[in-house]
Amino acid sequence: MDRGHELLALAVPIARGAAALAKAMRAAGVDPVATKSTLTDVVTAADQAVERQVREAIRRARPGDAVLGEEYGDSQQASAVRWILDPIDGTVNYLYDLPQYAVSLAAEVDGVVVAGVVINAATGREWTAVLGGGSHADGRRLSGSRQTDLRQALVGTGFGYAADRRLHQAAVLAGLIGDIRDVRRLGAAAIDLCLAAEGSLDAYYEKGLNAWDHAAGGLVAAEAGLLVTGLAGAVPGPDMVVAAPPALHKALHDRLVELDADKGP
Repeated sequence: MDRGHELLALAVPIARGAAALAKAMRAAGVDPVATKSTLTDVVTAADQAVERQVREAIRRARPGDAVLGEEYGDSQQASAVRWILDPIDGTVNYLYDLPQYAVSLAAEVDGVVVAGVVINAATGREWTAVLGGGSHADGRRLSGSRQTDLRQALVGTGFGYAADRRLHQAAVLAGLIGDIRDVRRLGAAAIDLCLAAEGSLDAYYEKGLNAWDHAAGGLVAAEAGLLVTGLAGAVPGPDMVVAAPPALHKALHDRLVELDADKGP
């Protein structure tokens, strides 16, 4: 078994346990316990509990590995293997009991993501990927959308928590929406990337994503044959993540460049 498959074999049951905890805590009722970057950027007790559970499971199985998580940061261990975790991607959906929130767990080896799993904790839908081994959902190999015309593309996106960033993102969307079929904003980047991987969205873009938002979902999309990039030669990161099949990527990328989508706050 190669390293990617080995790490995925560990990631999947850990993520399933985390998703079960998140769903159980949601059923018991949930309130925000703190805010982070803004008053609208909430963190719940479940975010923290799920991350603690995942960290402990990784520590037991692979005590020397590093972990980067949204709630508790980087473990600062020197290790070739680092796990990248979003315990609940889509916390606002979780808070409002909207069924689009996910556990996202990726394994990175020497700075390269080699395995990832995303589980919609509300529905149990699961997506997995191994570098060079393809991506799958429910046992089905994913291959992205066959759409070739941006004007007919259903495009996913998201918005930041800070008002000034949302205003910039809204202006970008106002410039783009006449060039596409329509837009969807589901509120969980990891799920958006997986939906693009399976072709339920034709493409996806968003500014402001952290590593835990896109590490696993980005690998799922890339292994489905999508191009996952930043703008103007940049790697995907906080300034921009674009995920689209090759037939759509250039047109979407170039329009986002024209709209200065990676600029602003």
